[in-house]
Amino acid sequence: MDLITKVKSFSKERRATAIATITATLLAIVKLVIGIMSGSVAVMASAIDSILDSAISVFNFFAIKKAEEKPNEMFPYGKGKVQAIAGVIEGTIITISGLYIIYEAIKKIINENSTEMLGASVAVMVVSVLVTYFLVKYLERIAKETDNIVIKSDAIHYKADLLSNGAVLLSIFLVFVTGLDFIDAIFGLAIGIYIIYSAYEIISEGIMILLDRSLDSDIVAKIGEIIANTKEARGYHWLKTRTDGVHNFVEFHLVLDPQMTIEKAHKIADDIICKITALEPNKGWVINPHFDPHDDEENNVRIFEGKTSCATDEK
Repeated sequence: MDLITKVKSFSKERRATAIATITATLLAIVKLVIGIMSGSVAVMASAIDSILDSAISVFNFFAIKKAEEKPNEMFPYGKGKVQAIAGVIEGTIITISGLYIIYEAIKKIINENSTEMLGASVAVMVVSVLVTYFLVKYLERIAKETDNIVIKSDAIHYKADLLSNGAVLLSIFLVFVTGLDFIDAIFGLAIGIYIIYSAYEIISEGIMILLDRSLDSDIVAKIGEIIANTKEARGYHWLKTRTDGVHNFVEFHLVLDPQMTIEKAHKIADDIICKITALEPNKGWVINPHFDPHDDEENNVRIFEGKTSCATDEK
């Protein structure tokens, strides 16, 4: 099987990370060569960022591969949170790269180093801007289709790259026009700060998933509306939701007629589940309804807080 055929056989998410890896690697090699030869901090900053892009995309590829593995006895809920871990690691690496770029920019300002090969630097950055633009559009489309945190993180990261590449191009142009080399360092400093800022959202999203944050409020509201509009239901409580980045998890207690048969209650639950999964059909869902003969939410809260125990009837 050739490389192109193999890539085509991947899932959308893995194919996106593979394409991002190849693109970032090629850009990194070209920018690194020009950055070293020209002495431009801005171009070197962009090259370092592309090297990290490549490494992160490789890491993301294997993270998605691991997250796509089927549940087993040891991991009955699957390994979807691997992607959240990958997002936190990616954001941390991006932050470190931003700090290094700031360091290099400050060093150039202090040492007053000059910038050479401005024409070649402009050419490589123009190519980088165009290639990164099309990569961002591709990743944003896949992120929208799959709602995958790793792909969303990659899209955010490469969008930051697109802006930083544009800033590098502008800085080289200004150095060429004015002859003031410190402009290159100033832009490098700004790029480093922006890269750190862009990493915050990636890290935050990953941490929220690891902490079992609820689904988006609009989705939770729609789920509550679906349950509440069930004719046979006398009420519901204890609605809880979370996501691991791959699957959405929902559980709730449904108050039904205590004389209702299990078969009918099961049919009602199936109808509710069908309507909930239709909210995000591209997501995997794990939905666990619990049937109650009356509203016992206060007791649920006490059990959750460890303030009561479940006693069995003694005969």
